[in-house]
Amino acid sequence: MNEQTLNETSRWRQRLRAMGPGIMMASAAVGGSHIIASTQAGALYGWQLALIIVLANLFKYPFFRFGPQYTLETGRSLLEGYAEKSRVYLWVFFVLNLFATVINTAAVSMLCAAILSFVLPGEWSMNALSVAVLASAVLMLLVGPYRTVDSMSKIIMISLTITTVAAVAVAASKGAQMQPGFIEPNPWNLGALAFIVALMGWMPAPIEISAINSLWVSAKRKLEKVSYEDGLFDFNVGYISTAILAIVFLALGALVQYGSGVEVKMAGGAYIGQLIDMYAKTIGEWSRWLVAFIAFACMYGTTITVIDGYSRTNMESMRLILRRPESERSNRILAVWIVFAAITGLCVMLFFKGAVLAMLKFAMIASFVSTPIFAYLNLALVRKGEHKLQPWLMWLAWAGLLYLSGFAVLFLLNQAGIVA
Repeated sequence: MNEQTLNETSRWRQRLRAMGPGIMMASAAVGGSHIIASTQAGALYGWQLALIIVLANLFKYPFFRFGPQYTLETGRSLLEGYAEKSRVYLWVFFVLNLFATVINTAAVSMLCAAILSFVLPGEWSMNALSVAVLASAVLMLLVGPYRTVDSMSKIIMISLTITTVAAVAVAASKGAQMQPGFIEPNPWNLGALAFIVALMGWMPAPIEISAINSLWVSAKRKLEKVSYEDGLFDFNVGYISTAILAIVFLALGALVQYGSGVEVKMAGGAYIGQLIDMYAKTIGEWSRWLVAFIAFACMYGTTITVIDGYSRTNMESMRLILRRPESERSNRILAVWIVFAAITGLCVMLFFKGAVLAMLKFAMIASFVSTPIFAYLNLALVRKGEHKLQPWLMWLAWAGLLYLSGFAVLFLLNQAGIVA
């Protein structure tokens, strides 16, 4: 083996060791936005919303990339950048993040419990399953916060990707299931705007995940030596994977359920059963329990990454708001925020079970409406960084701001009754 080959092998080993935060971001992203929203988009409108998903991923790319890029350049988190720009930004982020912590923890753990009910034999109380999901997730995070999420997310993403791609390949070989005389609905009207905005709000993930990813990069660099190039490579692998998977899930809904005559259930928990049926129908009945287990593993991974990520950002936001030194950034304080996320999420599930779906939809829409604000701030933080933004990335960022702001304004005008 010559020296060039040895250097190339060593280079790839460094890249593989650096991987983690980007894959964790992907694991957090594929929960509600991919498994539920993308598949429902395909089941309701076929391939018509594929362009919306592609554009959402494309135009959000710069602003998610700026999270790890800022940390890799400066050694500081995005939240520290927010605080330096204006404490108003930090307060706005913290308030939105607290709301997202409670609602997202409740939503993903409830979906996880719904899938678990398909895996376990016999009848189980959803409340009991939700408690079990959250308690086990908290226990794993308290034992080893970062390493737990890092290791699990890689296994889950590989399993989910292989299974879903296989299901779509089989479904494509069978052809679409559209019944004769089926009238295709038109999504290009204001009546479908709320669904499209909610879809884009978490596509590929809420904008606050950029700040969470920034903190994950900081945690990774404490364990491994991560260069600027390797850190961006990790991000790109994770982000591009989520973008491709979004289209794959859309394809599953479009090929198996669109126009089939089966009513699409919009409630996330109720839709889980239909989703598992799709896999079983395409791959084979033998795969039902395997798919249910992989779907559970995916949502369980999402639950863990959501609790870990939002807890980290809450801890760091409060530290910066109170102007505390970095020495107060500890696993003990992180554990408090982890328990807070689990308890508040559980309370929402137990006492406001009927409102979780409405709150989740509101969270998705609120995430999209607030996206232009934090997208611009992320751009402002990296424009004068050590690594100058490439012209294509700068143009894409400005185009993305225009696209995202335009949709947000249109939605707000529609909700105000000005545009109907």
